[in-house]
Amino acid sequence: MSRLLEGRVAIVTGAGRGIGRAHALELARHGARVVVNDRGVSLAGEGTGESPAEEVVAEIRALGGEAVANDADVADFDAAAAMVRQAVDTFGGLDVLVNNAGFVRDRMLVNTSEEEWDAVVRVHLKGHFAPLRHAAAYWRSEAKEGRQRAARVVNTSSGAGLQGSIGQATYSAAKAGIAALTLVAAAELGRYGVTVNAIAPVARTRMTEGAFDTSAMPLPEDNSPVVAWLASEEAGDVTGRVVEIDGSTITVENGWTHGPAHDNGSRWAAADVGAALRALIARAPAPEPVYGAG
Repeated sequence: MSRLLEGRVAIVTGAGRGIGRAHALELARHGARVVVNDRGVSLAGEGTGESPAEEVVAEIRALGGEAVANDADVADFDAAAAMVRQAVDTFGGLDVLVNNAGFVRDRMLVNTSEEEWDAVVRVHLKGHFAPLRHAAAYWRSEAKEGRQRAARVVNTSSGAGLQGSIGQATYSAAKAGIAALTLVAAAELGRYGVTVNAIAPVARTRMTEGAFDTSAMPLPEDNSPVVAWLASEEAGDVTGRVVEIDGSTITVENGWTHGPAHDNGSRWAAADVGAALRALIARAPAPEPVYGAG
């Protein structure tokens, strides 16, 4: 097979199981040296005492690849910085960051506790920001020193973040934030040779099993070839995109765009808003339904 990532150095967060594990193995098969990050937590983010990152490292080494384990809490700002340093110190640099770590605590909105909200938003949204912030600082420094790298970031959003999902208000909000973070980071970091994209993967994993019938869903590894390509030097002309992956189908998401508008020419009177807004809604495409609605 072609080795798209020969010699490149990658960090994959949440890579001990499921989709993250599949990503780490796929990148390694294409020649990447991989920092495999995983804390070994349960689906709800609780410690289990397991070391899945070490197991994935062993799998990669058995394939003839190079990998090291990392058990950092990706939402811990200093630990995320140390993870980036580990990649640079161990393998001599960093070219790829795949942000994948996360867990769920699904609840209907009226039953969601403050602790559940904070925990899920922290691991997904801050857990994307912290590694990205430190990787970006490294890549900016490299560029300023005349060593600009063909750096790639692949974030993980979700259909829940793009269309919404009943019973997953917290998860949906965090994943929507990741999509927006992707757009801003792509715009800001392009000058340093960095592309930033996100995927919205569909797969049968711990997060989906038990929530609904997953028997017909794609496998985790069905998402990873897209990640491998986005992580390659070849993908330098693609940035600021969110790509949904559903088995053999890839879809470029359009996201929020400006729709029909009406300029009143002066400050709106509240009594006039209803008719004007309804007329605009009638001209606009209907939004896609929220997952699980009606």
